[in-house]
Amino acid sequence: MDLRTEIEINAPPAAVWEVLVDTKRYHEWNPFITSLEGRLAKGEALSIVVSPPDGSDFRFKPRVLTCEPEVELRWRGALFWPALFSGEHFFVLRPLASGGTRLQHGEDFRGILLRFFGAQLKRTAHGFVLMNQALKRRVEAGP
Repeated sequence: MDLRTEIEINAPPAAVWEVLVDTKRYHEWNPFITSLEGRLAKGEALSIVVSPPDGSDFRFKPRVLTCEPEVELRWRGALFWPALFSGEHFFVLRPLASGGTRLQHGEDFRGILLRFFGAQLKRTAHGFVLMNQALKRRVEAGP
């Protein structure tokens, strides 16, 4: 199952990236990923707390796949073994002719346990939208 969201932000990719990678301040604005610890560099392990709307917080420990400044951030995590349940989360920033940014934010879920996570995945999709809106507000408000 693949979740996809998009939002246009009235700021250049550099400004969006600056807020996106300032993980120590997520608690100030991010309603979905409320904590992200670790170095955002390829191969590095992270510790992330996700707070889905109307759901319980949960922590997982993905590994960074891509961290290309102002272009893409991507990580993959799994529940026990990837064949059981895994997710590849991504943020892709595309510059717009207007000087703004189109943020593509999503996750590709795989595994045999996927069918048991239907309600959780709906909350997750809603959490992505809430995070996108909060990121837009934060970036457009300026430093």
